[in-house]
Amino acid sequence: MGALVLAEGAEFAPPGVKDFNLPPLFGSGWFAFTKPMLLVVISLIIIITYFMVTSRRLKVVPGKGQFIAESIYNFGRNNIAREQIGSADFKPFIPLILGLFSFVLVNNLFGIIPFFQFPTMARIGFPVALAFLVVYPVYHYVGFKRHGFKGYLKKELAPAGIPGFVLPLYSTIEFAQKFFIAPATLAIRVFAAMFAGHLIIMVFTLGGSFLLTEGEGLVKVASPVAFLFAIAMTFLEAFIQVLQAFIFALLSAGYIGAALASEH
Repeated sequence: MGALVLAEGAEFAPPGVKDFNLPPLFGSGWFAFTKPMLLVVISLIIIITYFMVTSRRLKVVPGKGQFIAESIYNFGRNNIAREQIGSADFKPFIPLILGLFSFVLVNNLFGIIPFFQFPTMARIGFPVALAFLVVYPVYHYVGFKRHGFKGYLKKELAPAGIPGFVLPLYSTIEFAQKFFIAPATLAIRVFAAMFAGHLIIMVFTLGGSFLLTEGEGLVKVASPVAFLFAIAMTFLEAFIQVLQAFIFALLSAGYIGAALASEH
């Protein structure tokens, strides 16, 4: 992406990857503590505090806080966990699915909340950690526990009905899919959406500011258009942030349900 140069020589350098590599708040190297790390800690405090407070004194006729908490819980329980895992097995996984949905949602929404203004999942390390250190071990563990080591591998890599001459290729593809590609795409999906969305908002916001302060005549008039696009993209990004949290939890539950299922 090239820089925007006005007639007077002022140059606009568009935001890029460098703007996501925030300097550490303190420390350095392996011991650096950055803003995204702080946001993760804040998100955990927000989520834990909110659910503890709203569930402390439950009422038959819920207030707004209890109603929202119950709606989130029922959504995670019924629309994600039960639908994807199955009515016979879903209950032990409700805390995990609800936690994943809430955690990804709050950290995504940080991208449009003033002062925070950074979606934590736009740093690839966080969704990778969730996918490979949380979701990946859980769905393979429950699969091995349910079917046994050989039974699970046979179910996933060599199901009944696969012709013998196709089996080596099929097993190779399925092994790569189940053990590497699935968690990788789970992480990349939310990372890419948060990174791209935040970058677009930054482009319109900083571009509008540049045109307003450095532009002349008709060029300056274009700055409100850029700001309007920034506002529109913010609303669109809010929708995508919620959607990506839902998709992350939905796919995680789907992987668990597939691992538990008796058929491929």
